Amino acid sequence: MMLWISEENMEIKIVKTVNPKKKPEEDSLIFGVEFTDYMFELDYTEGIGWHDAVIKPYGPIEIMPSAMVLHYAQEVFEGLKAYKTPNGEVQLFRPEENFKRMNRSNERMCIPQIDEDFLLEALKQLIKMDESWIPQSPGTSLYIRPFVFATDPFIGVRVSKRYKFMIIMSPVGSYYKGGMVPSRIYVESDYARTVRGGTGEAKCGGNYAGGLAAQEKVHGMGFEQILWLDGEKRQYIEEVGTSNVFFLIDGVFVTPSLEGTILNGITRKSVIDLLKHWGETVQERRITIDELYEAYQQGKIKEAFATGTAAVISPIGTLGWKDTEMVFNNGEIGEYSQKIYDTLYGVQTGKLEDPLNWIEKI
Repeated sequence: MMLWISEENMEIKIVKTVNPKKKPEEDSLIFGVEFTDYMFELDYTEGIGWHDAVIKPYGPIEIMPSAMVLHYAQEVFEGLKAYKTPNGEVQLFRPEENFKRMNRSNERMCIPQIDEDFLLEALKQLIKMDESWIPQSPGTSLYIRPFVFATDPFIGVRVSKRYKFMIIMSPVGSYYKGGMVPSRIYVESDYARTVRGGTGEAKCGGNYAGGLAAQEKVHGMGFEQILWLDGEKRQYIEEVGTSNVFFLIDGVFVTPSLEGTILNGITRKSVIDLLKHWGETVQERRITIDELYEAYQQGKIKEAFATGTAAVISPIGTLGWKDTEMVFNNGEIGEYSQKIYDTLYGVQTGKLEDPLNWIEKI
């Protein structure tokens, strides 16, 4: 069955599935394993622009072995979530920020800009078709992965002339199945994630693939994640793995400033806005690992946490650096880590009021 729906200046073709999938049990959801019935697809051809928007059953895609993304990694992606409120409404958390950031990443990776309003409307239509896949158990949500990649069948280093944009979705369980537990992080001083002028502020796959060796190394040391230092001097704190980082130092929340080397996290931005809304002092600035260690020795660090879409807030209990382990708040969840998590998740799921107009209703 095929329907046509007009959105903006482009029509979205809808191809209905004839074999709806069995939905997984909500108490057994694993992040990124199960996917919904439908996906959104949009193609780009040089000289034509973006075209052939379609919502169709989730399934394999066909690209040539010579597709440029497979050889030169010209691609970017995003991550956001949809939630169902207690009264059954479906809502998104700041989705416009994701599509704005995607276009910034596209610009860095020489991928054509995409109409953000159209993408948001297409996402809403996709979610409506898969609304029954949104879990409602505590801590659950529908994870959304928009991504775009070069499809030109050409082996040669240049900008692609063809692209495919897609959105797939996955019901996910609570990040903290056994309750929020502070993590063990290790400061990485050998490998580098990026440098100024690199792709650090773009959300592209190469940034993550390049961090796998360091991640495997710290796992073998008994740590769960990496705290990256700057790639040039290995002094300035940047990110925790795939998340932004905050430290509560002497009553002030300090987070690394955006210098072109770290991701402009939407949860990061929301935490900053929320803290300022509460009247707290936030500093976005460069901070060295030596300054952090000195503050730790002086007992000035009350708590530390990472921020990101998957976990929202991830408290840091231990930070390993060289032969030293810094333990924050006795390795327990800090007051603000819990308060920020409860507030953001409460707003996202409609259990708390939205004082900063972050919610987009479906």
